[in-house]
Order: sequence, then structure tokens, then C-alpha cells
Amino acid sequence: MADPELKRLSLHDLHVALGGKMVPFAGYEMPVQYPAGVMKEHLHTRSAAGVFDVSHMGQVILRPKTDMVALALAFEAMMPVDVLGLAEGRQRYGLFTNDTGGIIDDLMFANCGDHLFVVVNAACKEADVAHMRACLSDVATVEYIENRVLLALQGPQAGEVLARLVPKVFAMRFMDVARPVWNGCEIWVSRSGYTGEDGFEISLPESSAEAFAKTLLDQPEVMPIGLGARDSLRLEAGLCLYGHDIETMTSPVEASLNWALQKSRRIGDRAGGFPGADRILAEFAAGPKRLRVGLRPEGRAPMREGTELFTIDGDRIGIVTSGGFGPSVEAPVAMGYVFASSATVGTVLLGEVRGKRLAVTVCDLPFYPTRYKR
Repeated sequence: MADPELKRLSLHDLHVALGGKMVPFAGYEMPVQYPAGVMKEHLHTRSAAGVFDVSHMGQVILRPKTDMVALALAFEAMMPVDVLGLAEGRQRYGLFTNDTGGIIDDLMFANCGDHLFVVVNAACKEADVAHMRACLSDVATVEYIENRVLLALQGPQAGEVLARLVPKVFAMRFMDVARPVWNGCEIWVSRSGYTGEDGFEISLPESSAEAFAKTLLDQPEVMPIGLGARDSLRLEAGLCLYGHDIETMTSPVEASLNWALQKSRRIGDRAGGFPGADRILAEFAAGPKRLRVGLRPEGRAPMREGTELFTIDGDRIGIVTSGGFGPSVEAPVAMGYVFASSATVGTVLLGEVRGKRLAVTVCDLPFYPTRYKR
């Protein structure tokens, strides 16, 4: 019997018809896998194209009350990221921070010319919307979108597939956004995703979503992909999962997300001014006490989230935050936090698995090369 507390995706019946195994996730019934299984879904996404339903994510429009400059400056006062410098038709990764320099949520935001379009994590979306309304009420209206589906089409053949339906997307680059029309319906497209592969995220009205999803699935390159493969794909790509690899006590610098903090927010007239700036900028300059690193366990046994990490001498120096088997690399992979003194690539540590301490080596991220459309 379905849990009455769980919400259902607009495409719930389609997932069931496709054989999706539905599980609770972030307050929704979500497909964790389809009959092909997680391994085949993962490898198919790496070799061809897979479609994911990510409609549980929060979609938000920020409309300026006066002008886009005022909105951009107010929005970047919420995070250590350059909003003012984001060109129209482009998207950027962002991080809401708190007063102690921790991460409230990570997100994507796009400059759509006369407004910003923001996508936030499912588990955080209510708090994020309240946070944006509290911080932006003087300069913007914050509109939470409830009647649109969000699909992700990912894989090396994603561009070829989507261009058959919407030719305009062929010319898009990584992190471009566009608003083409499909069957008389405007769709909101970004060339981005959460797998390390080329791909797109597509927002469209509920009324057109099932027909669009079925059209994608009719393409010979496309399979439906569930949460299980989504997680293994993002782990191989070295991408953080909020609530696991990053959270309210973790700073962007500890999380090895320095690339997300543009120079204009660190140096010059617009440096600082965001929550937690003192800690974040100090860590950027001097280095943090701990760092997120890639980890390669020896042997075939995965080191899961919560595995404690030790030096060879037996000192506890960290913990695994994400771990599992990487189908594309045919080996276990993990990410976690260790003291900076143990974060050098090649350092051999020990992870405690079922009472045994097994060797694990610090390594570069990602585990599998990213293939974004540059």
C-alpha cells in the first residue's frame, strides 16, 4: 500500500508502467531502478543516453521588482558566487551559506534575461524558498513553480537525441540555457546534469510531460534510469550529494569547491559580503583543516558512507561520506573528509569495514573523466 505521506511525481503512472521499483526519497515515491537494473542503467547512460525524472527538485523563478542588477547583487549576497557577472543565457552552480560558513544547500541558477531561474534540492526546497523570500523580498518576487516536470537526459548521445526533437539545442554549450518550443510548448532547457556526461535538464508543463517523456523513450538510444544509477554516476563524477558530502557544518573550501567561488567574490569591490565570509575567505587563503578527497579502496569491498578512516599508525583522521561500486571503473570508489595533512594524493589510509581495517588510497577526483560539451 502506498504511503499517504509521500508525494507522487506527475509521471508516477508512467514509471510504474515501465516497471520502476518505487521507493521513498525526499518525501516522494521515486523509481530507484527499472527491470534492466542499476548496473545496466549506469553503463547505458555512459555509452548512449538515459532519461531521469528529477521533478522532486524545487524550481523557482526570481523576478526583479526594479532591475536585474539589484536582484543579482541581492542574490549573490546570499552566497560566495558571482551572480552579477553571469551572462544572459548562461547557468551557474551556486551555494547558499550560513553565518558560520557552512552550506545550507547547493543549487543551479540561470540568467534568463528578465528573471533568474533557480533549481534547488528536493529535501531543502521549502527552507530554500523561505530563505530566498526573507532575503530578496525588497528586490524580487519569489515564485515556486509547482506545475512543471523536470527531466534529465544524460549521456554521450543525449545531444543527438534531443536535437531530433528540438534542433535548437544542437548548438548549446555546457551551462547554456535556452527556451525552445516542442509541439507548441515552450520548454526550458539547460545543457547540464549530474552524471559527468553531456546532457540536458528540461523543464516543461505537466500537460506535455508524458508525451515528451514517451517521445524520448521511443528513441533507440534512450533508457529510463532510476535513483540507483543516478547516485553511482554522480559518485564516479566526483559530484557532491547534499546532506551527505556537504551540509550546514561543511564549508565550500573544505568540500573542495574552490572553483565555485569566483575571483570577484574573493578579491576587489565585491569580495565578501556573504554569510560566513570570514571563515570561507580565511580557509581559501590559508587552507582548511580538513578536505573532501577521492578514495580508492583496495580489493572489491566498497567503503560505504560512515566508514571511519585512520592513518597507518591508527589515528582517526576522517570519514567516508559517499561510497559504492563504480560500474564504469569496475572497482569500489568513495569520497570523504580527512585532515589536510592526510589529503595528499597517494596517501594510504585504513578504512574500518565490519571490524577490519582495510587499505584505501587518497586519489584525484573524478574517478571517471567528465565529458561535458565545451
